[in-house]
Amino acid sequence: MTIPPYLPFTDGPWRMTMGLMAMKPRDWIEIDEEYDFYVAEKRRLLSERRAAIFAARPGSEAACRELQDNLAGFLAERFPERFALEGRTLTRLADGTAWDLDDGPEKGGEHPLARAGLWVQEDFCLLQSAGEDEPYLLTAATLSFPTRWKLAEKVGVPLLAIHDPVPGYGERLGRPVDRFFQKLSPDRPVWRANWSLIDEPTLFVPEGHGRKDRDPAITAENAGERVWLRVERQTLRRLPESGAVVFGIRVYRHPLSSLAEAPEAAGQLARWLGELPEDLARYKSLPVFGEAVRSYLQKLACVAA
Repeated sequence: MTIPPYLPFTDGPWRMTMGLMAMKPRDWIEIDEEYDFYVAEKRRLLSERRAAIFAARPGSEAACRELQDNLAGFLAERFPERFALEGRTLTRLADGTAWDLDDGPEKGGEHPLARAGLWVQEDFCLLQSAGEDEPYLLTAATLSFPTRWKLAEKVGVPLLAIHDPVPGYGERLGRPVDRFFQKLSPDRPVWRANWSLIDEPTLFVPEGHGRKDRDPAITAENAGERVWLRVERQTLRRLPESGAVVFGIRVYRHPLSSLAEAPEAAGQLARWLGELPEDLARYKSLPVFGEAVRSYLQKLACVAA
């Protein structure tokens, strides 16, 4: 079984931190064997659930087009075996699909940000500030694969309010995150990882925070197959012309049984589950699993010891 590529369970006790790490520019986008499935899901969701996964406020147009153009150039240079850019046309070589970068709603075409979202497995959120010392607001997004949040509730909302439901965020991370956004340089992108445990492998998961009821069907014996580790590789970079910050979200999900190949991570996650503050555990809907997940993870760690 494949080991998850990102296991953000560091040594030591659990702490709420930003956890930012430097990112090489060439590592902005990742493509793996599930590429075709992800982009097919994005096409389906954009067609069937557009209002739920796409939004762009007035004033975000230049930033959306800048992101599209930057991404097109990046893909052609970083993945020349997959993409080719000739003039203002990006072509996906596997199936010959071509996109006119100058097409847009004003011409009866697709929005640049929605179009760009169909090229990669990542989702993108654009955050913009009205000026120095002004808060950053979510102004546009293509969000096919949310982890328990609804785009319509966050568009036009500042960072602190976006994270208001997260216990402890305002007190511990609110100001540091705001300062980071003000100082982020276009030539110094960063990334971090965020994790969740959910009881389904579905990519589009807008619901589910704060579930309290224990699911008796999930036991220490079957948690490996019934529970999924969902990790978001989150990237942050500033667009040089518009100054907008691009928040990229790449979702990876693996059955908990995949941690059999990573017993140290299994043991660390088990410890963290015992250390999380009760309100944060509720926010993450961990009561659904009771002690089943911890027991399963502890068994994985002990078997390998």
